[in-house]
Amino acid sequence: MSTENRRIVLASRASQLAQIQTHIVLDTLKAAFPDRTFDTSFMSTQGDKDLSRALYLLGGKSLWTKELEVALLGGEVDMVVHSLKDVPTAMPEGCALGAILEREYGEDSLVVKKGYTVEGRTVCTLDDLPAGAVIGTSSVRRVAQLKRRYPALAFKDVRGNLQTRLDKLDNPDGPYAALILAKAGLLRQGFGERVTIDIVPPTLFHAVGQGALAVEIRADDAEARRLCSALTHWQTSWRCLAERACLRVLEGGCSVPVGVHTELVPVPVPVTSPEGGGEGDVAAKLRLVGTITAVDGQRHVEREVERVVSSSEQAEELGAQVAKELIDIGGREILQLVAKDREQRTAETEAQKAAEFIIQG
Repeated sequence: MSTENRRIVLASRASQLAQIQTHIVLDTLKAAFPDRTFDTSFMSTQGDKDLSRALYLLGGKSLWTKELEVALLGGEVDMVVHSLKDVPTAMPEGCALGAILEREYGEDSLVVKKGYTVEGRTVCTLDDLPAGAVIGTSSVRRVAQLKRRYPALAFKDVRGNLQTRLDKLDNPDGPYAALILAKAGLLRQGFGERVTIDIVPPTLFHAVGQGALAVEIRADDAEARRLCSALTHWQTSWRCLAERACLRVLEGGCSVPVGVHTELVPVPVPVTSPEGGGEGDVAAKLRLVGTITAVDGQRHVEREVERVVSSSEQAEELGAQVAKELIDIGGREILQLVAKDREQRTAETEAQKAAEFIIQG
């Protein structure tokens, strides 16, 4: 079969959000290549199956990608659709990022329990919540940053798909006053009306790659790479590659409290770019703010770099520079404390599970 007639299979996790995101990519490909045949495949990953432990204790981002990458490398599927924030910064051998789509919203949002009031007043912001109010989130990044500004609030892990988490929130007997959720996920699943307010810097810096979709392909699959050219949004790609380079240098994963904020503005500077994918002869002013925050919120470092870049490689260089400056001003010590805290909590969790097993036995 010629490459032009080859059926292209897109895969992703089996969650509702992952399927919605896959169909966003699928529809774009069908519109760009109406004569091609595309199909989908959905599967559960380890991150979907283990809902009993906090994400902070589960390990790296491969929880969400490993099974999909095995299928990709085995030739069972041709493209894997991810939320970019779930993709490890170091790609497995034989895999590559084929496309990064246009980011919708990178920020996090506050979602308040239905009917929840404080002294008869509607809760509109985090400032309206009383001391001791419980915020549900599975992100150590969110907890760490919010503890800095709202030390009187309490934070509790919450897992499950979006509807499950919202049901836990709205349960009158449940502990949660509000949740912190990624805005893009809420909108893609039709829950935009539940957004109470967006939480933006300097209060909360979002996760690396948050809000953007990515397509992973086999590194040697020239046809898949060609098809991905119709998906790539170079402005988002440059921003996200800078963010990922920052995280890569910090050796971080989904369990590291690293937050970022990027802005990119094209500038009228004629520059010859060696890349395709819609970049052309362009340049842009790229600004990246990177942060690292201790789990208890007591220590925080922040760095910002802004310059004109004319390629994705230069964007990555900027991201790496931000990371190195963060390390130099105390970031390394914070990351070491985070790792020690995670090891201690993991040991405590395993000891508790062992004790429960003995009791049940």
